[in-house]
Amino acid sequence: MLATVSYNRERAVEYAQKWALSRNPLFFDFTGGGGNCTNFASQCLLAGSLTMYEAQPFGWYYRSVTDRAPAWTGVKELYEFICGREDFEPVGTRRGPFAEEVTRERAQIGDIVQLADRRGSFYHTLVVTGFNESGDILICAQSNDALNRPLSSYNYAAARFLHVLGVNIEVLDAAEKYAGLLDGNTLPPPDTVYLPE
Repeated sequence: MLATVSYNRERAVEYAQKWALSRNPLFFDFTGGGGNCTNFASQCLLAGSLTMYEAQPFGWYYRSVTDRAPAWTGVKELYEFICGREDFEPVGTRRGPFAEEVTRERAQIGDIVQLADRRGSFYHTLVVTGFNESGDILICAQSNDALNRPLSSYNYAAARFLHVLGVNIEVLDAAEKYAGLLDGNTLPPPDTVYLPE
């Protein structure tokens, strides 16, 4: 059973600002091999959600450079995962962060920005980390590393703003585990979330 919890925007921003100009050794660096921007944005989303979705073929997870979901590192695939697509599970039916496309004015810290070229191809993923005095969005990114860089300093034809609405987490029905405990048969596993009755 799934339950929706809040996305921790402050954690996502803290992570983005810490690692924007360096690399977390837990993750492979794809700079020079297709780019590291979406890998970095996924890491920030993970910092704010602490939940991956290890489903095939359309999950969102990273275990190693050779064992990761396309949505972890692909611009288009990340968009399809967090915003949903018709031939994929609806966002309310799977674990992980979920978002909706919004106007620039509705973007908040911890949200995602994706940039497109003149052909309409989205090619770069950025993380919103703040706003300056003139209201410009500040971003962190990798590949072309950026720490609190104004979005207006980028050259792009179009942008989409992905506002993270929440995080779906897996919860278990407590009745079965309670029965095992009551009967003296089993202990509930540690670090498991149970839906209260």
